[in-house]
This record gives sequence, C-alpha cells and structure tokens, in this order.
Amino acid sequence: MGQKVHPKGLRIGIVKDWDTRWYADKKNFSDLLVEDVKIRNFIKKTLYASGVSRIEIERAANRVKIIVHTAKPGMVIGRQGQGIAELQNRLAEMTGKQISLDVKEVRVAELDAQLVAESIAQQLEKRMSFRRAMKQAIQKAMRLGAKGVRIIISGRIGGAEIARTERAWEGTVPLHTLRADIDYGFAEADTTFGKIGVKVWMYVAEAAQQAASGDRRGDRGERRERGGRRGGRGGRGAGQGGQRPSREERAAAERAAIAAGPKPVSREGGHS
Repeated sequence: MGQKVHPKGLRIGIVKDWDTRWYADKKNFSDLLVEDVKIRNFIKKTLYASGVSRIEIERAANRVKIIVHTAKPGMVIGRQGQGIAELQNRLAEMTGKQISLDVKEVRVAELDAQLVAESIAQQLEKRMSFRRAMKQAIQKAMRLGAKGVRIIISGRIGGAEIARTERAWEGTVPLHTLRADIDYGFAEADTTFGKIGVKVWMYVAEAAQQAASGDRRGDRGERRERGGRRGGRGGRGAGQGGQRPSREERAAAERAAIAAGPKPVSREGGHS
C-alpha cells in the first residue's frame, strides 16, 4: 500500500491556509460540513469549463462567503455580472442562507496543479497520447519557472486490458520539506474504457527563506566579483589581470614546449 500523505494537509499552518474557515459546536458541525461539500460539488460541476482551481468558504452567523479561484473569471461573472448573480441565487436557494460570491483569477494556469491535472484528464478523454499530454504539461510548467513537476496517471491507459500506472517527472519535488510550497491536484478522465486518475505534484518555490536566499546570492556574487578583480583565488587566471589565455595562445605554448624537448632530470629526481 502507498504511504503518501496529502501535501496540503501536511503543510496546513506552515505554508498553507485552510480552505474552509469557520467554527461550529458539536450540534451544528456535521450539518455545516455536509453543506460545504454540497456547495463545492455544485460550483465545481456548474463551472467546470471555467477551470476552477479551488473554492474557499467563510461563515459568519447566517452569512456564507464563497471565494472561487478560476482561470477564466469572465466566464464565471458573465455579461454584466449575470452569471455570478444567477449562481448566487441558486446557492441561496440551496442553502437557505445569505450568499456572498467573490471571484479571483488564477494568473498562470500552467503553474496550478489542479488545473494541470484537469487539462491532462481532458486531453485523455479526447484520446490524445498520454505521454505527449504529460510531457507538454511538464515542459510548460518548467518553462514558466516551476522547480519541479511530478505526474502519475493510473487506469486502463490507451484502452489496455490490464490497468497500470505511468509516471513522468522533471526537477525536484521535496515532499518531506515542510517549508516547500508543494501544490497538489487530482482529476479523473472519463474514457470509454473506464476512469483514468491523474495526480500532479508541483513545486513552484520555497515559501519561506526566499528573500534571505536572494540576499545571500547577492553577497556571494559581490565576493566573487571582488576576488576576480584581485586576481586571487576567486579570479580567473591569477597574475594575468583576471583574463584567461585564448585557445591560440595555449596551442602556441604547447608547441613551444614540445619543440624545446624534455627537461633534464637531476639526481635528486627533480627537474634541473
């Protein structure tokens, strides 16, 4: 059996925040939790084409604030805000509470693990090659600045009789480093052969110590530059003004050494 822990659950309170922020006593907790699940499922199903990354829920008395993170906010809001107003009314009918809906844009969809997983799932449903889909997703993410990506797909890949698991990865994904901001996404492709699961782990950057590491890099660059000016250990070609001899100069020196012949050796074993 696998021993994987959910990367977000492991990092809550360290570099991640809760997606649901409210408090309830024992009597009301289960009802509100079920309501949250229904709200999430309804929004995800209704706005699936808009690329919904995550949904945050906040509660205060009889009011519910919902924050939808999406790659296409224009599709959610609709013309003159009709889409968001309609969705708000339907949620109010469903819950019987006052709903406040806020839409936030996901600026780079290629660096969001959930959206990448859903994109791969959609490509698999269109019968695209799984290797090509995985490779393209990884290349786009790495080009846009991700430090590492890992993708796992499982199921009857390519319509095979026997289900299997395929993996692709690039860069580093430090799952045990709690300060590393690991984004995780899961999606399912509904193919004619059955469901194919897609998991994506993405390491965008270390949330903590970024500024400090930037300062240290600047200091190291300064020291290296000073060393180069001195012509000491940090400089290239000490004693030559920090400049390395060209290829022609090195070749000429080698030819001169060969023409001079071997150096005579003294009895002590060293060159005279």
